Amino acid sequence: MTNGFRAVAGYAPRFRITSDEFAEAWGRFEAGGIDEKAVAGADEDALTMAAEVARDVLHADGTDGDDVSYLAFASTTPPMAEEDLTARLGAMLGVPETAARRSFSGSTRAGTQALLAAIDADLGDGIGLVVVADCPRGHLDDAVDHAAGAGAAAFVVVDEGLAQVTDRAEYATPYPGTRFRETGSDRIEGLDVTNYDRQAFREVVTGAAAQVEALDPDAAAIQSPDGRLPYRVAGGLGVDTDTIAACATVHELGDTGAASVPLGLATALADDDQQTILGVSFGSGAGSDALVLECEAGLPCSLRLDGDEPLSYAEYLRQRGEVTSGPPSGGGAYVSVPSWKRSIPQRYRLEAGRCPECEALNFPPEGACSECNTLGDYEPVELAGTGTVEALTTISQGGAPPEFAEQQAKAGDFAVAVVALDGPTSGSVSAPAQVTDAAPDALSVGDPVETVIRRIYTQEGVTRYGFKIRPQD
Repeated sequence: MTNGFRAVAGYAPRFRITSDEFAEAWGRFEAGGIDEKAVAGADEDALTMAAEVARDVLHADGTDGDDVSYLAFASTTPPMAEEDLTARLGAMLGVPETAARRSFSGSTRAGTQALLAAIDADLGDGIGLVVVADCPRGHLDDAVDHAAGAGAAAFVVVDEGLAQVTDRAEYATPYPGTRFRETGSDRIEGLDVTNYDRQAFREVVTGAAAQVEALDPDAAAIQSPDGRLPYRVAGGLGVDTDTIAACATVHELGDTGAASVPLGLATALADDDQQTILGVSFGSGAGSDALVLECEAGLPCSLRLDGDEPLSYAEYLRQRGEVTSGPPSGGGAYVSVPSWKRSIPQRYRLEAGRCPECEALNFPPEGACSECNTLGDYEPVELAGTGTVEALTTISQGGAPPEFAEQQAKAGDFAVAVVALDGPTSGSVSAPAQVTDAAPDALSVGDPVETVIRRIYTQEGVTRYGFKIRPQD
């Protein structure tokens, strides 16, 4: 028996922009069938979304990063064009350094390619973790950008999961120019030849689906470049439009790129009534994967797809960095990459030190103990990722250190807090942290908070990631 899925999760950023905002700005909205779409925050990217949804799925599964022996990450929008981001992602999650790692990119088919590769992987004594995250963008005045959303999905893979792939197939034939991104660009392009694009989509997805046996599926997760194209091929796939709508996320999240089909699968797997699920991806070029899932009831699932922060079109442009005040004058605080690397356990996993003499927690775990002044080797412990606000201030325009000016230009004023971070079993230790996912005045002293991995700033072309805090759910 091949591997299967034991837990799933889906995540989308909290920001949303409606089709009406685009129509008001441009006099039209080019992405049919999309009511609103998710927008990544100024300190979010594909890697931070991957870390967030991966933590969700591990929590749903009752496991942690130490149990992962195989880690896969898929995205068409990795924050670095050349870097093995599974190394950073694994460090954020506490995955053993000896775990097998795979990266998938290059087309929106990357998400299903990652899932199918994990089904065949040798997991040894551990579990597999597949994470797919994407936040595509196009040119501001084209249909690609009007549709482009953001989202992520994650799957725990084991040798006998509650959801099994019972059939699978591939199909590929060249359709150059249907969807592509040139080297050095962050904008998706297309020839905008409607009949050509539709022909490519129809031939490839139906060609893959025709090879699998999915009799009367309860749901069909179909690649969704917009909110209409999947429904145009319903007949060719042998399903009705209700079956596609049963797990569609495009209408509320937009085009989530490589995460489109994985998010649809996660949505379907969260519904115990949907026991047979068809998934069909489409990758520019053009190729397709089709897979059939048979799922038992009770699969652990975490879905956080709701947005609560509407954006105007002007705010959308600013959040994406299309409209900024330019680079700041003067230099900021310089932290070398080697120095930052040494602090990764603290910034990614909240690794503190317990004093061998008085058992007080110290964060970061260096120097003399803050309680008894003992100098010695600390016992490494990981903090719980929750805490309580002890003090707050707001950094307003012009008040941010230069290294944070880019974030402030996109997101505006932000709060910084001193937080009493909870120990793993008892006690706490104070640390400063930026506030994210909330307005500057959303928190007060005494409020509970939780930590989340986000972008801190970029220096020397290398983005520093670390923990921030947000109001606890």
